[in-house]
Amino acid sequence: MGKFIYDSSIKTEIEDRALTHLQLVITAKLRRGEPFPFSWREDPSVGGGRTTVWVHAGSSLVFKYFGSRQPAVNRAWIEALAFTANTPSGLHLVPEPPEDQPIEPETQGNGA
Repeated sequence: MGKFIYDSSIKTEIEDRALTHLQLVITAKLRRGEPFPFSWREDPSVGGGRTTVWVHAGSSLVFKYFGSRQPAVNRAWIEALAFTANTPSGLHLVPEPPEDQPIEPETQGNGA
């Protein structure tokens, strides 16, 4: 279980595979200079509810992974996440859709 840390004070645990896909979408949007909201549901163990942060070029972001190996990338999942990031409600985690041929980390392009 990895961690997404925003401005060193807001943290949430996200499974490594999902975090990898979120990182690719977030960094692609920031490279293009596109700020956006990112929301997630909090675990009931920390009180539940939902958190939304405004992600922009000046944001301090940390993607902390538990595992040492980067998972294969599912282009369909990146596209689904990028779609949510481009809506008024912003980026949020959606279930991973099936994809016939995942992209291996060494061959992935510049992302979403």
